Amino acid sequence: MTEPGNEPRTEPRNAGELPQKSTVDRASDRTISPFLPWLTYLVIAPLGALCTILLGTVAMIASLFDGHGRIQHRLARVWGTILLRLSLSPAEVVGPGTLNRSSAAVYAANHLSYMDTPLLYSKLPFQFRIVARSGLWKIPFIGWYLHRSGQIPVDSTSLRSGIASMNGGAKALQSGMPLVIFPEGGRSLAGNLQPFMNGPAYMAVKAGVPIVPVAIIGTHELLPMHGKHLRPSPLRLAVGEEIDTSSHSTRKLDALTAKVFTAIQELQERYAMPDMDANAAEEEKMEHAKY
Repeated sequence: MTEPGNEPRTEPRNAGELPQKSTVDRASDRTISPFLPWLTYLVIAPLGALCTILLGTVAMIASLFDGHGRIQHRLARVWGTILLRLSLSPAEVVGPGTLNRSSAAVYAANHLSYMDTPLLYSKLPFQFRIVARSGLWKIPFIGWYLHRSGQIPVDSTSLRSGIASMNGGAKALQSGMPLVIFPEGGRSLAGNLQPFMNGPAYMAVKAGVPIVPVAIIGTHELLPMHGKHLRPSPLRLAVGEEIDTSSHSTRKLDALTAKVFTAIQELQERYAMPDMDANAAEEEKMEHAKY
């Protein structure tokens, strides 16, 4: 069995790849697609960058006197909402689960696009921290903001540093701060669910909190990995019922990770957009193959 610090990728035995589907209506897409690159480059991207710089700067200034991060998080919610509106993509929260404001939990979500983070900030109605790879902290401005806003870096360069990072996340959970984590460890190229790492399960078990599965739907169609412009698409944040972790051990995490994987997969299938087109997704897959 693998130590949790190595964060092995774990995939359930029956967890096959989801059908590659797109929410973009190809007929209408052909009509407006010639204008989308120009709209992105000349309007949406400049306004999005300006919004990010301005709100990020204000947030870093606020961090000097806002020890709890409330102001920074409110600014992040405004940032996420603005970016979604600029992308012309309506978003909704669906699913049987509830977004509990009163207690900490690990919110495990699939990762499709750079637009996942704005969607999460816009729709999750409570303060939280994001767990992300430590390399982001080395990027100028972005790294400064992540540090000042109290996000959780994960350093996977060694077993010791990995365990220390996850223990830091567990301490944040024990203090009452919910965490949002992408168990895949990175964006999915084709939009299908990738094998999960055990880190989120480790932190939840260590802190004694539940895991809430969250399926992000539509952001791959909006801005896929290596995409060069936005393609407006309806978005959904599907929230599942929380998964109890009290009967699990930090030394035996594969079964819990598999359960989270299956829960997110089922949410994706249940709340997929009704006009998804498998043939369109196959075209996208072939387009991305060159990368």
